[in-house]
Amino acid sequence: MSTTYDLITVGGGLGGAALAKAMAERGARVLVIERERRFGDRVRGEALAPWGVAEARTLGLEPLLRATCGHELRWIDLAFAGTQVSHRELAATTPQATGWMSFFHPAMQETVLEAAIKAGAEIRRDARVRAIEPGRTPAATVEHEGRTTTERARVVVGADGRASAVRKWGGFTVRRDPPRILFSGVLLDRHQAPDETSHIFFHPLIGRISLLFPQGGGRVRAYVGYHKDAAPPDAGRDVQCFIAESVRAGVDPNWYAEAIPAGPLAIFEGADHWVEHPYRAGVVLIGDAAATSDPTWGQGMSLTLRDVRVLRDALCGNDDWDRAAHAYAAAHDEHYGVIHRVDGWYSDFFMQIGDEADARRMRALPFIAEDASRIPDTPFIGPDFPAGDDVRARFFGE
Repeated sequence: MSTTYDLITVGGGLGGAALAKAMAERGARVLVIERERRFGDRVRGEALAPWGVAEARTLGLEPLLRATCGHELRWIDLAFAGTQVSHRELAATTPQATGWMSFFHPAMQETVLEAAIKAGAEIRRDARVRAIEPGRTPAATVEHEGRTTTERARVVVGADGRASAVRKWGGFTVRRDPPRILFSGVLLDRHQAPDETSHIFFHPLIGRISLLFPQGGGRVRAYVGYHKDAAPPDAGRDVQCFIAESVRAGVDPNWYAEAIPAGPLAIFEGADHWVEHPYRAGVVLIGDAAATSDPTWGQGMSLTLRDVRVLRDALCGNDDWDRAAHAYAAAHDEHYGVIHRVDGWYSDFFMQIGDEADARRMRALPFIAEDASRIPDTPFIGPDFPAGDDVRARFFGE
């Protein structure tokens, strides 16, 4: 049995569902294939940076998320080696005029997928894609409810995450950064962090960073990052070890006094891996399938929504979808390239250990103390602002 769609998205998470909604609203016939019958908790991003909130706004998702699962983090506190150095009102200091938005990831996925259904997209859950055939009219082999069908579309979109099978079937070459930062996280209840503030605790002398993103009502997604050469502990299974390392990074131990885990704890390698020009032969990659950014700096979901918005605009603005998808891929390389470059600067400055790294920080910190704008604002305001060599030199006090 064969049916032709305009668009097939493999994956019904944030990227696949948001794109399905956006294209169905423009009249496209869209099929979403999602392997999970019910979305479950696992350690992953649960906060949109201000520039990602703006992307959600452009896609018509911001009010929906705020009305269902979203929690605004209007403020961000930064601490360095145990000393708070800033308390910033993001809504008043970013071009997007908003803070971070946090949410429980499975609730967000259900919300966006339901929006795609209401827009007219066809959804198949508990379904498996067994193969992708690139070409002028690409095809997906789909198993669902005991049947195997071949579904064809003008474009097949891989929105199937960091271990993307579509990426492999499409013949894309993956590039990878060398390992540097290990990243761990857990969802906690009864946490005492201030409810409207996101927190970043840098402790470069010991190669640690701790991040806290409250979701409201004492629920917090907590993360700890470790430089690979800074004796990272086996904190992937032991919540008490995770908490101890967060406290070492500078978090107030009283915030954890009554905290209990509300989900799994995991630790994984955070190095970027990406595809250059994520389109070929009718197959497009978006989100983590196209470029998985280091989660330490919290750009992944914002990048996903940027991909969705750029691809939507390209496809809706050109009847030649092959040309449109190439235009998307070129734009993706540009915006991901900026984020990748600046994230690398942050890793060098805040996480690198050793005498050379210490000397670099000692040179730069007096300048930053006088003018905090020397720190590139890209992780908050996005890739559309200057991030050239002069910005790097200013950051590093060169």
